[in-house]
Amino acid sequence: MTLEITGRSAADIAASVRALIERGALRPGDSLPPVRNLADHLGVNRNTAVAAYRQLTSAGVVVTRGRGGTHVADRSAVAQEGFAADSVLRDVATGNPDPERIPDPSRALAGMAGRPVLYGEPLIDPGLERWAREWMSADLMPTDVRLTITSGAADAVERLLAQALVRDDAVALEDPCFLTSIHTVRVGGYRPVPVPVDDEGMTVDGLRAALDQGVRAVVCTPRAQNPTGASLTERRAEELRAVLRDHPYVLVIEDDHFSMLSRSPFRSIIGPEHRRWALVRSVSKFLGPDMCLAVTASDPETADRLAMRLSPGTTWVSHLLQRLALALVTDPEVVAGIADAGAHYAARNAVFAARLTDLGVPAEAGDGLNLWVPLPVPARDVSEQLMRRGWLVRAGDEFALAEEPAAHRLRLTVHDLSDADAERLAADVAAAVRAAGGRLVVAGME
Repeated sequence: MTLEITGRSAADIAASVRALIERGALRPGDSLPPVRNLADHLGVNRNTAVAAYRQLTSAGVVVTRGRGGTHVADRSAVAQEGFAADSVLRDVATGNPDPERIPDPSRALAGMAGRPVLYGEPLIDPGLERWAREWMSADLMPTDVRLTITSGAADAVERLLAQALVRDDAVALEDPCFLTSIHTVRVGGYRPVPVPVDDEGMTVDGLRAALDQGVRAVVCTPRAQNPTGASLTERRAEELRAVLRDHPYVLVIEDDHFSMLSRSPFRSIIGPEHRRWALVRSVSKFLGPDMCLAVTASDPETADRLAMRLSPGTTWVSHLLQRLALALVTDPEVVAGIADAGAHYAARNAVFAARLTDLGVPAEAGDGLNLWVPLPVPARDVSEQLMRRGWLVRAGDEFALAEEPAAHRLRLTVHDLSDADAERLAADVAAAVRAAGGRLVVAGME
């Protein structure tokens, strides 16, 4: 491939590589020649070749892997949450909240009228700011807290990473990982470093190894981790804080997406002396995905930088939306409904996990909207069998940064199934495991 790359200047060399990619001569994952080889072939200074690769990296066209070389970036689409388009199968892969458990905003909308907000006014509705400060500060160890409102948690995480990182910077992500986080890191051109997750959350050895690799940011889900349902124990949170104590300037982002619905206590990995941090809480799981609003609490410098990232685009989140969110989260009836919804998700998941266990597919319900089901055979084989039985599920490898341990997992969203449908799905999962060559483990039987 060296012979096809041409140019004498960095810009011309970069343009030549881009042309090869556009023509299909270079494909995602293909390696580019080492800088020295390319420079020797073209008869240019090594620094010229370095500058060309730097331009391509900054544009997200290629990625560098240290001693692994430089490769054409993979721009294939990442799986997304939500209903599958045009599927005739019963979709239990959505990750959606139950629409029947989302509060009706009609009454709150009727009382929202107020004067219009103009350019230059405070970006946060005063009433929402008072409520949010109490909501966020109660769970944080740092005392100097600034608030920012963004258009949802994904918007907040994307802007937080963008204000702190440049392309090819390393980011520690949980493995298996929330689909939106994988997408955000890939589109941003950052380098994901997987940190394994177990029943107590992000692992200590995994975080330590990621920090040793030079990650500049860590994205952690303190509770109801998606897809596993794991929540940090107090012991694990304390151990992770201890590891981070020697890295106070690494940006730590906590995505507490399940917040008011969670059945687990909030435990933070952000210590009192950590210098770069953010806690993000969205309202989408309990007020509905269409309520694109999240509150971010952070240190002052991160807040200032986040505000700068907001300025070129959406300067503020609609104050009408802010007032609606405030009206709902301060309505005792709505708050009680949110608590009931959290209990409903937990109960339905626990019942379904028990059904699977009784049928020989041992499973436990974590926190959150979904079940993370271990299998004795590859999940892809089981998902194909379930498609033949009329079900659409998510295989665990969609959430994986590394091949294991997700290849033998299914993520199921079952909380809105009727009892009859839940019984049928559980029986079909067991039958699919058998058809894929797996052995069922029924209590009391060999």
